[in-house]
Amino acid sequence: MTNPAEPLIFDGHNDVLLQLQLAGGHAAVSTFASGRSGDIDLLRARKAGFAGGFFALFVRSPHDRAAKERLMQAGAYDMPLPDPVPAEQALPQVLEQVAILLEMQRAGMVRICRSTAEIRTCMETGMMAAILHMEGAEAIDADFHTLDVLHAAGLRSLGPVWSRPTIFGHGVPFRYPSTGDTGPGLTEAGKALVRRCNEKRILIDLSHLNEAGFWDVARLSDAPLIATHSNAHAVAPHSRNLTDDQLRAIAETNGLVGLNYGVAFVRPDGQLKPEVSLDLLLRHLDHLIKILGEDRVALGSDFDGAQMPDSIDDVTGLNALRSAMRAHGYDEGLLRKICHENWLNALARTWGEQAET
Repeated sequence: MTNPAEPLIFDGHNDVLLQLQLAGGHAAVSTFASGRSGDIDLLRARKAGFAGGFFALFVRSPHDRAAKERLMQAGAYDMPLPDPVPAEQALPQVLEQVAILLEMQRAGMVRICRSTAEIRTCMETGMMAAILHMEGAEAIDADFHTLDVLHAAGLRSLGPVWSRPTIFGHGVPFRYPSTGDTGPGLTEAGKALVRRCNEKRILIDLSHLNEAGFWDVARLSDAPLIATHSNAHAVAPHSRNLTDDQLRAIAETNGLVGLNYGVAFVRPDGQLKPEVSLDLLLRHLDHLIKILGEDRVALGSDFDGAQMPDSIDDVTGLNALRSAMRAHGYDEGLLRKICHENWLNALARTWGEQAET
């Protein structure tokens, strides 16, 4: 009988650190082991075969959440971009989140991984693997002193922007219907950031970058193009989703896209409503596989950061997702690729390791 919690899933994006910070910081860390109200904790992760993934550092913007939700449930919308966050305001938030992850590691809940060998060891031993990732580089200074320190702490993946501008570039607004062609590309500081990340073998995450920024990275970077948590624009025409031209560019570099479960990016109508069938997630996977091939598609949930479909709800819904992929005709080899092998191989290519198959 097939185990619904296998193959193990390595995931491209979660916002657990932000949610623990908001829930009390260090005082809330123990809830990750004992049980919490968000999308992921250790108890549910073990039942769901969730082996770990990218743990994001994210600086929040003040906004009216209720107003945002109303706007994204009423047909077409174009939300204004949040104001930039100065580095001196962003850095304390980022450092607190790094400290939370370090405390989680000290308590034996996760291991911060700097290589695919470490991730594989975690998967073999049952320890949750964590890649330290930055979603939006507000805390990074133009001289990269902060980048160097965070790299020493384990940072191995970075998105230059979230949806608000930084000194490095511009993100896409929450806009539907829309492409990602919403403004200028990378700044000179952003181009320098790409080069520095290439030197340090830090993954450059294309999720949230606008199209101009995407193509700037494609021209400048010598690493595989990777979008950790993005979807197919051909299925859902949201500004956050990737066009077929972008997907083909990613394929040409032997890169990867991790499927985002966030409902506004999955639904063809772009609405922030939880009624999303697993079949619709499979439509995105089918399209990504069609353009990228079976070796360049993975999962990037956005757990604890986006509204999840009612068909998944939280990490325990991964068992239903695997079952749906099998019923859809994905064989066990393809499941292993989507669930973790493609991520491990893409990371090996990005980090300068020998990829395993």
